[in-house]
This record gives sequence, C-alpha cells and structure tokens, in this order.
Amino acid sequence: MSEQLQLDNQLCFRLYKLNKNLTKLYAPLLKELGLTYPQYLVMLVLWQALTPKLVKEIGNLLELESGTLSPLLKRMEKLELIKRTRSETDERAVFIELTAHGKHLKNKAKLIPAKIFTLTELSRAELFALKDSLDELLENTAKHIAL
Repeated sequence: MSEQLQLDNQLCFRLYKLNKNLTKLYAPLLKELGLTYPQYLVMLVLWQALTPKLVKEIGNLLELESGTLSPLLKRMEKLELIKRTRSETDERAVFIELTAHGKHLKNKAKLIPAKIFTLTELSRAELFALKDSLDELLENTAKHIAL
C-alpha cells in the first residue's frame, strides 16, 4: 500500500481524532453546566456579544446551517438559556439573547479553558504556536473551498 494513503499519515484523520478527543475532554466539564458541546459554542458567541445576535450571525460564526442550528436553539430555549425574539421589521429574522440563567452560567464556565489547557499538557508557547499554525492552515485551506 502506498505510504501516502495510510490512514495514520493523513492530516485530516489526525485532526478528526483530535476533535473527538477534545470534545470528550469537554464533555464532563460541560455536563456540570448542563450543556452539550454545540450548546457551549453558541453560549461562547452570546457571552462575548454585547447585544442580541441574529440566528444567521450565530450560524455564520459557527459555520452551522439553519437546519442544525434551529433545533439546537429551540432546545436551549426550553432549558431557559436563551430567548428567541422575531424582528419587528423582518419576521424572518430571529434575535437570540441570553436569559439571566444563561448569563449566570458564564461565571461557572470561566474555568473550562484553563482546565482544558492543563489537560493538553502543552506549554503556553506550544499552545500559541499550535493555534497560529492551525489558523494558518484554516486560512490556506479556506482559499480553495468554493463558496
């Protein structure tokens, strides 16, 4: 078998495995907050926002289609993490904002990045170098994706 076609030599497979591992590391930390990983990503967007976000904006930031995002947001609303409000000027536009409970979770979530960083066993310099390399890889590959 060709060396370049071996599974363990594939960058995509390494990134796939890394993504799965990181998601598994986050799971018990997020369980304490009552969040799934996709819900955590939405919460991160909303915690850094100063004003309510349009569903479309959240979808663009997280690269999620509305068919995936809408059910996720509905579940989050049932958990009283967010509130959905239709725009008065465009009924197709829906704004998402945090509830008091959603805002309160931010304080509990503040420790998660440090815990994950510790679990990586990388130095700060190694972690920042990896982040820079991944950012460059994302930028380089994005150029070749048809929009």
